[in-house]
Amino acid sequence: MPRPSAATGGLRRSAAHPHREAAALRPKLEHAWPASPEEAVALQEELKARVERSDRIGRVRRIAGVDVHFDRGGTRARAAVVVLTFPELEWQDVCFGRAEVPAVYRPGLLSLGAMPAVLDALTTVCAPPDLFLGDAQGLAHPRRFGFACHLGVLFDRPAIGVAKGRLVGEHEPVPEGRGSWRPLVDRGEVVGAALRTRDHARPLYVSIGHRVSLGTAIDLVLAAAPRYRLPEPLRQAHRWAGSRG
Repeated sequence: MPRPSAATGGLRRSAAHPHREAAALRPKLEHAWPASPEEAVALQEELKARVERSDRIGRVRRIAGVDVHFDRGGTRARAAVVVLTFPELEWQDVCFGRAEVPAVYRPGLLSLGAMPAVLDALTTVCAPPDLFLGDAQGLAHPRRFGFACHLGVLFDRPAIGVAKGRLVGEHEPVPEGRGSWRPLVDRGEVVGAALRTRDHARPLYVSIGHRVSLGTAIDLVLAAAPRYRLPEPLRQAHRWAGSRG
């Protein structure tokens, strides 16, 4: 795997194919960007009806991890999208994006703060993925429309939220073995799963983003995490998003 470095050639170009014409991955859905937190909440409430909670996924040949880091002032976001083959998890591509963080960004509105940088990154992806893994929530969100839902709905591609911590919900203790999980329940609704991807490691919080059922999401996350706690596409995206290349 290429390593993050200052020599990656800039944040608008795919590091895996620096001399190749990029094939932009463009949204299937466009919407106006909110000018206030109230408008942002209203947009989430409107778009959540588009989330598909059952499998419409097809064959997964490439899987992308999407991670976003914010600067210390919270005014700029840097996104990395790492694409690997699936199920082999071999390197395909990395692309980067940067954007100003909209003023409406607040807790619970992560997708509104992060999505402009992700859209910027995906204009240069050379290996469009069949499935997104977002380092964030999907349905496990107060309004059932976290970052992974927004990403999946915008591009009409299967998406899964894979978060390190909870935003909403409660669950029973998860057994210590890899593959063990317990439903994450919020206000009487199953919104995700607390999933252990390694023996004795802290569980991850997996939730539907778009076009993937919860059971399938659990299976795919486990398949993408054969060695480490984080699925490999997200583990690599986290490294790249945090680099200063």
